[in-house]
Amino acid sequence: QKPTSSDFQRNEYADAQLQDIVRKMRERATVYKEKLKDPVLSSPEGSPTASPSKKKPPPPPKEEKKEEKKEDAEAKPEEDHYCDMLCCKFKKPPLKKYLEYLQLPDSIDSYTDRRYVAWLMLVTVAYNWNCWFIPLRFVFPYQTPSNTIYWFTVDVICDICYLCDLLIFQPRVQFLKGGDIISDRVEMKKFYHSSMKFRLDVISILPFEVLYFFFGFNPAFRANRMLKHNTFFEFNDRLEAILDKAYIYRVIRTTGYLLFILHINACIYYWASDYEGLGSTRWVYNGKGNMYLRCYYWAVRTLITIGGLPEPQTLFEIVFQLLNFFLGVFVFSSLIGQMRDVIGAATAGQNYYRSCMDNTVSYMNTYSIPRIVQNRVRTWYEYTWDSQGMLDESELLEQMPTKMQLAIAIDVNFAIVNKVDLFKASSFTGECGNGCDTQMIYDMLLRLKSIVYLPGDFVCKKGEIGREMYIIKQGEVQVLGGPDGTKVLVTLRAGAVFGEISLLAAGGGNRRTANVVAHGFANLFILDKKTLNEILVHYPDSEKLLMKKAKVLLKEKGKPAPGPPVQQPRGLANLLGQKKETPKLFKAMFGGRGKEGLAKLLQMKREHDIQVMPQKRESNLENKTKEKNKEKSKQIKILKETEAENKPEPEEKKPAEPAASSVPPAQKEETNADAKPKPRAVMHRGTTNESLIISMSPSPRAGEGEILKVEAKEKKQK
Repeated sequence: QKPTSSDFQRNEYADAQLQDIVRKMRERATVYKEKLKDPVLSSPEGSPTASPSKKKPPPPPKEEKKEEKKEDAEAKPEEDHYCDMLCCKFKKPPLKKYLEYLQLPDSIDSYTDRRYVAWLMLVTVAYNWNCWFIPLRFVFPYQTPSNTIYWFTVDVICDICYLCDLLIFQPRVQFLKGGDIISDRVEMKKFYHSSMKFRLDVISILPFEVLYFFFGFNPAFRANRMLKHNTFFEFNDRLEAILDKAYIYRVIRTTGYLLFILHINACIYYWASDYEGLGSTRWVYNGKGNMYLRCYYWAVRTLITIGGLPEPQTLFEIVFQLLNFFLGVFVFSSLIGQMRDVIGAATAGQNYYRSCMDNTVSYMNTYSIPRIVQNRVRTWYEYTWDSQGMLDESELLEQMPTKMQLAIAIDVNFAIVNKVDLFKASSFTGECGNGCDTQMIYDMLLRLKSIVYLPGDFVCKKGEIGREMYIIKQGEVQVLGGPDGTKVLVTLRAGAVFGEISLLAAGGGNRRTANVVAHGFANLFILDKKTLNEILVHYPDSEKLLMKKAKVLLKEKGKPAPGPPVQQPRGLANLLGQKKETPKLFKAMFGGRGKEGLAKLLQMKREHDIQVMPQKRESNLENKTKEKNKEKSKQIKILKETEAENKPEPEEKKPAEPAASSVPPAQKEETNADAKPKPRAVMHRGTTNESLIISMSPSPRAGEGEILKVEAKEKKQK
């Protein structure tokens, strides 16, 4: 305790405790007031905490030592794997991790496992080797005894790839059965062994090369290797599924088909020339130059039907040329059609964009739209297509199931919606008492629309009714204000949200308070009020909570900027509340010293009188004129009544002044109180009741009660 200048001593600790108690009581009172206003709010009382569980006994020290040893042993390999190269030292991952990554799983998902696609590519290379070089080695004299060992080595490597695919990879591939994914190893092996693919794979790996010992190294004995075409087509499908631009691979593959057909035709032409005799006629190959290139050139000119070739001489040559022409027309037309489909599918989106833009431009020219508007429309089309590759994202998502649409919407929009105060992640609990329904948030994510604004476009204008909430996906917008509406108050960037209060505000509180303009190209997500109301119809509890949150946010945004902190009074003075502000008259009087304060007070009094006196005078004049009009009407009425009563006695027409003396004093006071101006004798004379005598007398007949008598007497009795 510290003594003060006053007679009593004050305990600072007690004062602090009292202030804390008063603050808590005030906070609790405000919470209960809000709860009475809106019963949707949950109780301010905190939920009871769980009882503290008993602590488990500490583990024995031996186990701790074992765990520490294991951790040290695991940490050592990571620290030891460093590699010194020149002057640099870098960490090298251990070999064990490589082996774990390369280790084959028990089952392989052919749609998502990239290692399986890589293996299929290796098998496809081996398959193409056999398809291209077996006919070449069989027809052209390129395989000689001097280089047979090299051809044989590559053939063995290809056969090893075939064998590994047959025994290791294909029996591990998962399959579908009745909609279920089967990953059991025994079932997968049975399924593969019962398929046609297994039979073709077995035939393609049969070792017909043993016939080399009897007939020599003839590549024709390896023709069965070309039966493994299922793996080739499977690789094409899997590769197209994981490529971003699959149409490029389709074009390359179609071109490969054309080159392979020309390759087979060149081989057949050399075989026919060899059969007829090299150089025997003008039509056959004469044996000069590069044999493969000369035959390939002839095959290209024949299949594409360019013409300009030598005329066939023998019957064999004529039949061969006719078949070659027919085959060339059919094959070449098919490949050209396939190439057209591939290129058309690759440019379908671009063609749709061009057609939409051309139709829009034609429409604007028909109705003579100004050139400035046309340029802005073209700019919008070009930017929208360049930024997102399509004009409307919803068209692409509509083709997918709802669950996939929701998964994509959560990945794209959830992080942005999480920044909105009305839909924060803390409220995603699924309980109506604590937060919004999770499914309601998901439905809202599916309804967001993407709109592109050009530089200078007004997103919203001041004073208009707000019906949308805006979320900036890309770009910037500026909030304008000031007296002329051109001052930049704030710049909002990607991820910012504005207009969320307009979704739930009512009673005129949903008007825009400022102009919002796109600074550059801005891509915004929009959620309109109608869509939100359609969603909230199915979630009434979430609607109440959102309305409450909107009220709180409106109060917070409407509060003025916080000023300097006010020093709280100490002691019991805090219980009495804050002191009210001193009136301006007293401030003026006590603000100065001596004559200055009094002069200010007198000046303010004069200004007040000058402002108030004209109003008082006008009101007094109006009251006086009203009273005069009332008096005149009363006097006229009284005069008419007195004339009607005194018609048989004309001498009584003149009113006698002394009649006013007969009025009772109480009645005189009443008349004086009613008439604010000076009363006149005529009014009192007319309002007297002297000439009327009202009396009650018993009836002479029994049972009739009393008789009311009214007598009018002359006004001579005074």
